[in-house]
Amino acid sequence: MFRTRDLIIVVALAVSVGTSKAANETLDNQQRAALQANMQQHIDRNLVEGRFLYFAPGSAAVKSLHPVKAHPMIMRMGQYYVLCSDFRDDNGNPVSMDFYMARRGSGYVVFHTAVAQRDQLEQMMKDGKVKPAD
Repeated sequence: MFRTRDLIIVVALAVSVGTSKAANETLDNQQRAALQANMQQHIDRNLVEGRFLYFAPGSAAVKSLHPVKAHPMIMRMGQYYVLCSDFRDDNGNPVSMDFYMARRGSGYVVFHTAVAQRDQLEQMMKDGKVKPAD
């Protein structure tokens, strides 16, 4: 579970993030911290009683996930970023979530959350559309 204290530390590191770099430039530690902090904030803002709710289209049901661990790797998709996190469903089964992010002002915003769609991200990586951010 994400701890508020850890989030505050990451946010504090991210406060001094400056202007965005071009898609082919390396992310510095402040930008990495800002991306991770914004993903964590997005998750925290969307928790309902500790659960991340989502609509499962195939079953037409609302399901809940519990946050476990954010991945440190940041992927780049042109000018956008993809960050990943591990969740568990109510039965304890692992569920991957991918957060697609864009720069907004001096920070970042999640514009799409892909629940259990890792195969789509992996295909985009194989196709060279998504690459690790340097």
